[in-house]
Amino acid sequence: MSDTLQTKAQVINQFLPEKLTTKHSAEAFAPSNIALCKYWGKRATELNLPTNSSLSISLGHLGSHTRISHSENGADVVKLNNRTQDEQSSFCRKVIAFINLFRRDQSIPLVIDTRNNIPTAAGLASSASGFAALVLAINDFFELRLTKVQLSAFARMGSGSASRSIYTGFVRWDMGKQEDGMDSVASQLDCQWDDFCIGLIKVSSAKKPVDSRSGMDRTTATSSLYQNWPAQAAADLITLQKAIENRDFSAMGACAEQNAMSMHATMISAWPPLVYWLPESLAVMQRVWQLRESGIAVYFTMDAGPNLKLLFEESSRKLLETEFPQMDIIQPFKSH
Repeated sequence: MSDTLQTKAQVINQFLPEKLTTKHSAEAFAPSNIALCKYWGKRATELNLPTNSSLSISLGHLGSHTRISHSENGADVVKLNNRTQDEQSSFCRKVIAFINLFRRDQSIPLVIDTRNNIPTAAGLASSASGFAALVLAINDFFELRLTKVQLSAFARMGSGSASRSIYTGFVRWDMGKQEDGMDSVASQLDCQWDDFCIGLIKVSSAKKPVDSRSGMDRTTATSSLYQNWPAQAAADLITLQKAIENRDFSAMGACAEQNAMSMHATMISAWPPLVYWLPESLAVMQRVWQLRESGIAVYFTMDAGPNLKLLFEESSRKLLETEFPQMDIIQPFKSH
């Protein structure tokens, strides 16, 4: 690939027609996803190219619905959860900047309406589902006919983990090697695990004090533990994929939990320290460890936020519903 392909606009432009055509409107849904092998750190910031490959499980019906339509007043309008966003807001600026990668200099004022059925910016990967839904809607609205591989690459430019939200179920995101990032894409694993459950423990729905992107930058720049992270993540990915292929729940859960704790260890050793946990987060961790000591096969994972995601099988569901009555349970491989 040419060394000049280093910006989002330059990469995306290769796949676009000279003049866009549009539909009256288009809408798309993308699920949120929870990484079992985490993405933490970038080898190239502009294109969101990661330092390690990762693996996730989608959250079924939880995610983002995005609708794109023509604006009648000649100006872009961005809505989030039924509220029109100020044009100077971070969310609005990100959405418009991403849309402009496809519109380029063509005047096509739009209404972009996104609705999340998960807490926004609270460690439940709303940016992943949001950018995946946005790129799927863009593809439909402008009739681009892009492949899922291309859509995964473009979603990644908006939010790294959005590359995985193009798909459902277990999804692997390969870090890739090319400078233009077109091999840094996700793919769905061939696995149907009907009794696999994810329990969402919502400790807080408040916006995080440090967003994931800033936290990632701080960790890679200042954490002495981070140098060991890429090699561990690579090894964990192999372990997780093998455990999934073999339906070895205990091996999968143990690896996912250790991977999450190792990522948080790199954050805690950053300066200033990044501690996304709240006291309630730690209380849930300790209860999970107690339950496991008593023979219950339950594990947890956490992204950059205070909320936990419990991993268990349907045979443990009733007991865990008693232990965590406020838990929302997702079964990604069963339709709702």
